[in-house]
Amino acid sequence: MTATPAWPPQSAPRLHVETQLGEGVVVSIDGNPAHYLIAVMRVKPDDIVLLFDGRSGEWAARARDIRKRDLVLECVAQTKPPETVPDFWLCCAPIKKGRIDLIAEKACELGVAKLQPVLTRRAVVDKLNLDRLHAHLVEAAEQCGRTALPELAAMVKLDALLRDWPQARPLFFADETGGAPLTEAFANYPGPAAFLIGPEGGFDPAERAAIRAHPQAVPVSLGPRILRAETAAIAATAAWMTINGDWK
Repeated sequence: MTATPAWPPQSAPRLHVETQLGEGVVVSIDGNPAHYLIAVMRVKPDDIVLLFDGRSGEWAARARDIRKRDLVLECVAQTKPPETVPDFWLCCAPIKKGRIDLIAEKACELGVAKLQPVLTRRAVVDKLNLDRLHAHLVEAAEQCGRTALPELAAMVKLDALLRDWPQARPLFFADETGGAPLTEAFANYPGPAAFLIGPEGGFDPAERAAIRAHPQAVPVSLGPRILRAETAAIAATAAWMTINGDWK
């Protein structure tokens, strides 16, 4: 007996779109996404493309009206419901291009709900290209099967972050001078949380004192070895997902 082909096809390309999706919704694709589908993925009429908009889950869309530089996709069935992820924020100081892109990519893959850039005194970068970071989030979500993107917040100064911090959310932070063991601290604070990572040079003494003085701050240790900022961000996120997130 011939096996029934998988539907939607496992080889179907995935694409993030801004249009809100639903049954029968038609989405026009042009520019780089159209080039990717037509020239790279060789999409033909009636082929299936998987779409997600960050709000409506994932939808199988049938390709039609394919031209040289654009095509139309029509939603025919929902393949995944809207995504829910643990309420975990990753707050990180801007670091060099490439490394901050890696943080954004892995934050998306690991299921972070919000990525919050934070400007600190020792940061060697004081500006971020949020459009580029957003593009990395989109690419990561397309590849790893997410149906929603992490919220990407505008960069804020550390003092503003602390001033406006929500009372019900613990703010774990990697403290070079020592703190509670990471797993112990996470286990003691189940529920919504955030983790703050400093820049390559770490927090300066005044910043560290200000963070420690905050009622929601929880200093933690990332172990005996010095970690790069991007390594610390990825490791802390993975540890939280293991203890309080959707890995347990």
